[in-house]
Amino acid sequence: MDILSVFILLGSVALLMYGMKVMSEGLQKMAGGTLRTLLGKATTNRFTGLLTGAFITTSIQSSTATTVMTVSFVSAGLLTLAQAISVIMGANIGTTATAWIMVLGGSFDMRMIVYGAILVAIILIYSKKNINMGEFLMGLALMLLGLTTLKTNAVDMHLDQNEAIKGFFDSTSHLGPGNYGTYFLYLLIGGLLTCAVQSSAAIMAITMTLCSTGVLDIYSGIALVMGENIGTTITSNVVALSASTQAQRAARAHLVFNLFGVVWVLCIFKLFVDFVCGLVGCDPTNVEDPSILSAVLAAFHTSFNVCNVLILIWFIKPLEKLVKMLVADKPEGEEEMRLKFITGGLLSTSELSILEARKEIGLFAERTQRMFGMVGDLLHTDKDDDFTKLFSRIEYEGISDSMELEIAQYLNEVSEGRLSIESKRKIQGMLREVSEIESIGDSCYNLARSLRRHRTSAEKFSEEQIGHIEQMMKLSNEALTEMVKVLNYDEYRRPDLNKNYNIEHEINNYRTQLKAQNVVDINNQLYSYQLGVYYSDIVSECERLGDYVINVIDAYAGIKREEEKKNNNIFEN
Repeated sequence: MDILSVFILLGSVALLMYGMKVMSEGLQKMAGGTLRTLLGKATTNRFTGLLTGAFITTSIQSSTATTVMTVSFVSAGLLTLAQAISVIMGANIGTTATAWIMVLGGSFDMRMIVYGAILVAIILIYSKKNINMGEFLMGLALMLLGLTTLKTNAVDMHLDQNEAIKGFFDSTSHLGPGNYGTYFLYLLIGGLLTCAVQSSAAIMAITMTLCSTGVLDIYSGIALVMGENIGTTITSNVVALSASTQAQRAARAHLVFNLFGVVWVLCIFKLFVDFVCGLVGCDPTNVEDPSILSAVLAAFHTSFNVCNVLILIWFIKPLEKLVKMLVADKPEGEEEMRLKFITGGLLSTSELSILEARKEIGLFAERTQRMFGMVGDLLHTDKDDDFTKLFSRIEYEGISDSMELEIAQYLNEVSEGRLSIESKRKIQGMLREVSEIESIGDSCYNLARSLRRHRTSAEKFSEEQIGHIEQMMKLSNEALTEMVKVLNYDEYRRPDLNKNYNIEHEINNYRTQLKAQNVVDINNQLYSYQLGVYYSDIVSECERLGDYVINVIDAYAGIKREEEKKNNNIFEN
């Protein structure tokens, strides 16, 4: 084994991982919206949820992306945790398709298909006829090229004749009673390697290579595969530590599902492995052609997950109760201090992550409206202690600044991924929405400070002035209500925005009327100039808040226009 062979081995694994990533993202960009709709509507019971999870994961070759959508719908109340668990079970079945792709791709020389796919992909990408399809084909080609290179290089390295490798596997092949020490060792190795590489597909490819070249026996190889199943869930659980309660529960359900499967399979390990080998037509004690072991590993991976689902599909409710016990609800108010839908690394998958950001923006808007409602309460608070407490709650504006920063950072990270041009433009519009919503939070805080300054003065607003302020706040609140409706509207339909613009005109006209009357009243000495300033500041700030609302609506309308233009182009083509 020379240094060049080692570099080729590492490079082919890296090429395999990168190819799968590009292929998955290309599929997500082509069908992401359709799959989100399917997930939201086709989970009426545990069986449809199971089939939906399996179909989506098989389609986009990413169980993580399926989990992204599932958790976001749970957080939004569109799916129950029980429905989400059924989808996750389906995702475990769907992800087994990856192993079969490796078997088929590595069973014969794929170079003709690989280079043909690369040629077509480059033509599609550079001609801009169908960039997403081009990226999918390029990813598929790179993945198959990595598999082919990995297989060829493994044969050239003669791993079965390498004394160091043979010595390691021989020394660890008969540990403990019934070789269970060996199986636990390889379980641990598989889990640790998957956590380190963060790709079960890459470790699966290496395991297939070791088995198919005769270096590793099938029992040890399958123990590695089971370790990979646990390792991929540990990665998600570590990332979910900083995520929302629902995201942690979904990740924990995934871990419990795979742990349960590993436990019961270990109890009948050799019987189950012999059963799978029988399905493939292989004698595990006398393997004449080691190349067939890749198919055995793929068959085991599928059988393991299918049998596990057949057992646990009837116990979704108990599983739901278990993960709720493992991840308790956070104290009231603690979740409110953080993002709800954007849940860190667990939900960071380019195209589909836009959905989480959209829902988070809707929640951000709801929180600023709630903040504005506190300002209205402040206007009618008489006791000093109550006023101080309510004012401190309105300093919630600090949280608005934090939310804006976190959402904007998340959108910037998403925009660095492999996104379609339309999605990049959508992100630009969403960044503008976030900035304007944060400005609404600033306006709410400014209104609260104006009311606090007025409270320290000797002269108080007249009943007529209070009535005008209430009317202006009522119009502003109507504008906020319509904005929230728009931001939480069905993403596949366009809401009627005329009501938003009509309210804005009404606010502007009322502001102009009140400011003109304020000048007249001051000149007629109905109240002092300073009181007129307080009054004018509140009216002007309400009108400014209305401007920020309409800026959000304009940003949203721009996104919808881009989507309609895209749809029209598709229809015309």
